[in-house]
Amino acid sequence: MIAKIFEAKERPHFDPLIVHLADQDQLERFVTDVPNSARTLMDRFCPGPVTFVLPKRDVIPDLVTSGLSSVAIRIPAHEQAREFIQAAGVPIAAPSANRFGCVSPTTSQHVLKGLNGRIDAVLEGGSCEVGVESTVIACPKNGQPTLLRPGGLPVEDIEAVIGPVVRLNPETQDDESPQAGPGMLTRHYAPSKPIQILDDFGELVDSSRAGVLAFGEIDESEFAVVENLSPDSSLVESAANFFAGLHRLETSDIDMIVTKWFPDEGLGVALNDRLRRAAAK
Repeated sequence: MIAKIFEAKERPHFDPLIVHLADQDQLERFVTDVPNSARTLMDRFCPGPVTFVLPKRDVIPDLVTSGLSSVAIRIPAHEQAREFIQAAGVPIAAPSANRFGCVSPTTSQHVLKGLNGRIDAVLEGGSCEVGVESTVIACPKNGQPTLLRPGGLPVEDIEAVIGPVVRLNPETQDDESPQAGPGMLTRHYAPSKPIQILDDFGELVDSSRAGVLAFGEIDESEFAVVENLSPDSSLVESAANFFAGLHRLETSDIDMIVTKWFPDEGLGVALNDRLRRAAAK
């Protein structure tokens, strides 16, 4: 069954899956150790949009973890998701429900857009509230926790609880080896239309065939299509609308998508991460 996930998504086997649990009581069956840093964060933020990379037990198949000795564990906040895991009687190993490398889904319609005919069913749970994928943090038994992927839980919130964490340099990313966590490849979350990230929209020579992914106030008359994620400049609202906006721009009659960097704080760190990977060549 696990192999079918990689087949449906056309996902490379070196990119591990996240194992979803219903609650912390299931942890000891699947990991050999829960360091204090991870336990502290779980007690504070779980269920929620955060994934922990921990040493795995042999019961977790190597295919799930890309052959690594660690496993990514998450307890989702969505009550229906946790009920489904409980009903299954086993953890659910799963990635985002889209073709590998493409724009992530936040509605069932987005799922069917990419995977219709490749999966058996969609469990309708409504639109995603947070909008971006979970934060992924590796918590070694001995050593400082490392932020592998910024996401729905701002890193500032994590550091307020356990102190500073190591932040990886995306420019040193190795795309050829098994990944320490999901969503770390240089190019990911990418629409079919090219994305250009500008410091100022005035840099664009011809905006007549461009769609803009905007944040805050903008002169909409300059562009063919405008997706304003948050006219009020809310990072929370922008995150909730981010992928839905990219889906709409991807299907619009435009030649390219232009956008600007978000403030590099709070959820803006995760949004900038997604933009960087979506725009990578």
